[in-house]
Amino acid sequence: MKPFSFVHASDLHLGYAQYGLEVRRQDFDNAFSELVDKTIELKPDFMIIAGDLFHQARPSNHTLENTIRSFKRLKDAGIPVLTVDGSHDSAPNTITSTILYPLDSAGLIIHLPRHKGACWTKPDCCYVYGIPNYHNRHKTQEALPRFMEENPPTPQDAVANIFVFHGAVDLPEVKPPYIEAEISPDLLPEGFCYYAAGHIHDRHMGKFKSGLLVYSGCIETVGYDEAKITKGFYHVQVDEKGQVTPELIELTSPRRFIILEYDFTGMASAKITEQAAQMVKEADETDAIIIPVLKGTLPAEASRTEVDVPKIRCAAQKALLVHPIVQLKETAVADEVVRSIFEGEFKDLKTKAFDYFVQIFADRYDKEDAEKIAHTALGLIEPLSRKQDEKVKQTIEELTK
Repeated sequence: MKPFSFVHASDLHLGYAQYGLEVRRQDFDNAFSELVDKTIELKPDFMIIAGDLFHQARPSNHTLENTIRSFKRLKDAGIPVLTVDGSHDSAPNTITSTILYPLDSAGLIIHLPRHKGACWTKPDCCYVYGIPNYHNRHKTQEALPRFMEENPPTPQDAVANIFVFHGAVDLPEVKPPYIEAEISPDLLPEGFCYYAAGHIHDRHMGKFKSGLLVYSGCIETVGYDEAKITKGFYHVQVDEKGQVTPELIELTSPRRFIILEYDFTGMASAKITEQAAQMVKEADETDAIIIPVLKGTLPAEASRTEVDVPKIRCAAQKALLVHPIVQLKETAVADEVVRSIFEGEFKDLKTKAFDYFVQIFADRYDKEDAEKIAHTALGLIEPLSRKQDEKVKQTIEELTK
């Protein structure tokens, strides 16, 4: 067997205008251009894209034109591109098919599931087999065996055998908790030395069957929780004995994200706004995307809507964008406390309501103030229900004196 090398990339998500920003769509194009530049420098025998080339099944003309331009550069360099479809760019229906089909017809890519035997071979080097994406576990369990029956995988003894797919394999070390594992391990055939996978945006590499299971990860930040992942792809060397050696090639063009996580438990909404804005101001960096993640549990009387998100967004001067993520939890009086008030000793409803209001306000005020506000709350019920606006106004003014 002749030694060879290939590039393994996935989850490019071209055309994704994240946060509604055109500049973010361009960022994904820039990452792909850098991937192409580095691939041409490495001079591999071929490139594999393991799904989600595009973020949508029907990319814009602008995205499509940029993608065609990049594929043309790879073709001119003599580097074939082998693809499978992903969960984002698979066919929206059986009539229109996937956008990868016309790219295949134009000779810019080799879309493996479309070709006879779902495979591509390089004499004396390798056999590459690829399957479609079926979106969920039920459809995969139903359709994948039928696809492989119609297109039987036939790994060969004298060459390196590579299996290409897009989906999460149901292995504890592979699937993140927020992703459904679409593919049972027993559905993937034996006899391959390298399983080139896509879909999971964090990289993974581990032994699988008789080979190596590798997720190459995304090349740009699709979700803010992926900011910590080094963006890149694998350059895989295969020696004359069929031993594979993947090397991570990092990309430098992806946009910088700054994640600011803080627990604001027990803090008033105004204080949260002030502190979060200060955090953003101190982290301000030219052209970065700043993500303040506001966590914690609010005091009983506070509301998430009281946090001034626009003020936090405007705290940076140099950043491309500030995008707050509000994960604050609102609290109420615990169920057992409510039960103790309303199911306890015999009291009239007004007394029970007063006890309930005192419990709410006691977290923030001393006993005297909590009781005063509770009395006011009770005093507002009747004039509010009778639309006695002047009485309501008077009661509130007395409270604020």
